[in-house]
Amino acid sequence: MSHDFDQLTQYAKSFTGLTAEYEELLQEIGPQIIPSLKTVTESFYSQLSSIPETKPFLEGRIDALRAMHTQWLEGLFINDFDTSYTESMYKVGDVHVKVKLPVEFMSGGMTLINSQLIPVVISLFGDSPDKCSKVLSAINAATGFSLLTMQQSYQESSLAEELEKFLKISGMSKVLFSNLASAYKD
Repeated sequence: MSHDFDQLTQYAKSFTGLTAEYEELLQEIGPQIIPSLKTVTESFYSQLSSIPETKPFLEGRIDALRAMHTQWLEGLFINDFDTSYTESMYKVGDVHVKVKLPVEFMSGGMTLINSQLIPVVISLFGDSPDKCSKVLSAINAATGFSLLTMQQSYQESSLAEELEKFLKISGMSKVLFSNLASAYKD
C-alpha cells in the first residue's frame, strides 16, 4: 500500500496548528530544552511502569525504549516536520500496531509527555508569559502532529482488518474486490 506522506503532512499540520512559526520556535529553543529531555523520558517511563496494563509492553525493553524516546523528543526540537518526519512517525505507529499496543496508550502517553514538558517550559520561559504560552502551544502542536501521524497506522490497520473480515464472510477474493473498487472509483 502506498501512502501520500505529503498529503498526510499537510493534513496533520492543519489539524494540530503546527505552523512554520512554531517549527522555527521549536528549533530556536532546542538548545535550552534538550538538556531536560532525558529527565522527561525518565519521568514518562516511571509513570508508565506504574500502570499495570503497560507492563507487558515494557518488560525487558525499557532501556531501549527510553533511548528511542529521548531521541524522538530531541527530534521535536531539531527536525523539520516534513514528509520524511511524517513517514518516520507513521512507521513508529505501524510498529505499535504490530506489537498490538492499544491505541489509547498512544494518546494517554502523549498526555503524560506533555504534562512532563509543561514544568520544564515554565522553568525556562516562565518569566515571559507570552513566550511561555507560544512555546507550550508549539510543543502541543508538535506532539499532536506526531500522535496524529502515528495513529494513521491504526486507522489503516483497522480498515485492513475489516476488509479481511468482509472478504472472509462474503467469500470474495481480494482481486475481485479490488477490481470492483477500481470500477467505482471514478
